Amino acid sequence: MQRPALLVHVFAALLCCSPLLAAGQAAAAAAYAPQLAPCPAGFSLVREAGTEAQSQTLSQGEREYISAKQYTVLPDAWKSYLSSVEGSASGSSLPAYVSEILGGNYGWTAYPRLGIAASGGGYRAATFGAGVLNALDGRNVSAVAAGTGGLLQAATYLTGLSGGSWLVTSLAQADFPTIPDLVFGPATANSTGFGGWNAVYSLLEPSNDPIVNAAYVLDVIGEVGDKNAEGFPVTISDVWARALSRHFANGTDAANFYDTSATHGAGITFSSLPNLDTFQTYVQPFPILVSDSWSPHGNFSAEADLEDAYVPLTNPIYEFNVYEFGSYDPMLGAFIPMANMGTTNESICVTNFDQVCFVEALSASLFNEYNSSAAALMNSSIYELIEILEELLPQTLIDYTVGIVPNPFQGLHPETFIDTNETYLQIVDGGEDDETVPLQPLLVKAREVDVIFAIDAASDTEYNWVDGSSIIATQERMAYFAGTYSFPPVPPDNSTWLTEGLTTRPTFFGCNSSGASGAPLLVYLGNGGPPLGETTAYTNTSTEQLAYSADELEAMLSQTFDVATQGIPSDTESGWEKDPEWAGCLACAVVDRARERQSIERSGSCQSCLERYCWS
Repeated sequence: MQRPALLVHVFAALLCCSPLLAAGQAAAAAAYAPQLAPCPAGFSLVREAGTEAQSQTLSQGEREYISAKQYTVLPDAWKSYLSSVEGSASGSSLPAYVSEILGGNYGWTAYPRLGIAASGGGYRAATFGAGVLNALDGRNVSAVAAGTGGLLQAATYLTGLSGGSWLVTSLAQADFPTIPDLVFGPATANSTGFGGWNAVYSLLEPSNDPIVNAAYVLDVIGEVGDKNAEGFPVTISDVWARALSRHFANGTDAANFYDTSATHGAGITFSSLPNLDTFQTYVQPFPILVSDSWSPHGNFSAEADLEDAYVPLTNPIYEFNVYEFGSYDPMLGAFIPMANMGTTNESICVTNFDQVCFVEALSASLFNEYNSSAAALMNSSIYELIEILEELLPQTLIDYTVGIVPNPFQGLHPETFIDTNETYLQIVDGGEDDETVPLQPLLVKAREVDVIFAIDAASDTEYNWVDGSSIIATQERMAYFAGTYSFPPVPPDNSTWLTEGLTTRPTFFGCNSSGASGAPLLVYLGNGGPPLGETTAYTNTSTEQLAYSADELEAMLSQTFDVATQGIPSDTESGWEKDPEWAGCLACAVVDRARERQSIERSGSCQSCLERYCWS
């Protein structure tokens, strides 16, 4: 995290300019504030979703969306993807069952159910994830030529965490544009639509002028004041939300970035996204974000057996989807309507709490890591922001370093739910338990996910490459909840991942696990090094880097495309070459669980492909 402007500049700006700033911020502050009203007749807040695998249920909204997508969109999506694969070098050698399954010979209920997971890791992860999605996008002619285009359109679920949540949220709320338009903004951007990620402006210090930065800090703090006035605690996660909104929500472009009269995405709620055209037509993969719960009641002996874990693996993992907020973990197994996030009873209902910027901020809030002690917080890069918040918005017994959500699950499952007696849920970055790839929602058995495309761009090593830690942590967590979730076996130590090169090439896990166990097949793609023997790396930037030039982003996206389309490359006399069979091998993995359900034997090039790409 970069250090914000010096406190003296902030208060100087406060003293000289606060009346003018307050007037300009009124629209954004009002749009960001939650609203309270009597609940409608017959309103029910909490939905018990089941605490055991066999009793888990989906919300009506999700169930209807997935069914409609499977019936109306996936037949053409899978055929388009199949056409892309068949046009590749390996397409003609695939066994017949691949085209039969993807072509609909066994009916629309027999299609593979695919989930894509985009990891945390700040702008690095958001950009690497965007590059992978670009390589899977059927609207990208280069992806179609590579034989991977169309897989994004055929995906049922798309999950994000931390930096990955920036990608998933911005893509969803911008109505599913192409990746170049998402990152750089469309050629015909307007002040109310999506203006791109505006990455040239740093998330916390957008200017080189400390006075401008001081005014900017006051702007984003002023925009959370009405939320506090309505009686809701505000923390640095709210300020972070308003900063993120200028990059990952509609309403901001280069022309109005510093315009204090613009709402900068305030008022756009996560629960309103189903009103978008691409939701109404079921084009979008169903988006889900993930956060960890920070609780004084956690079992800290259950932390991941890795470095830098702040949250025990046995703490509930919360998910946010456009219909609900809650957890499928067996100690809770309950949800509330996303539109009523912030509500704690069935008499007074809260709306407008689920701002897209706030939800993605909850998934990407690492600030509690600076709060290990009073001295550590005082010496941290966020201390000055905390001091300003405490001065302007004093609140009793509130931890300013976490995200806070009024607890709708008070009194629920007192034997197992660690926060059953807490007034507020404390929400932190979804990777603080070391699971930086958001696999949890895709392991919910009610979702019946066959195959997961896991994009890992965490910073595990000294040079910001991955070493498998996230997937190891997920395997460790599954051991605590073996009766609820199933996960394919993966190497339990980082050394195996690194020595076998599993982070520098796509690797399949679970090829020898029966689909009857409920474990999906995992297609893992890590940011483990530059592709094709290149010596210059662009995709291993620091998580602390909060601003990027267009040239930097272009270089990262281009290199990521090669990572996603190289397969296991070969070192030939003429240089490194992509695996010409990669597109077909990926298709073999995608259909493998569906193949098994039809009692078809694995054969032909799929047999040899999985032997090469599977870890066993």
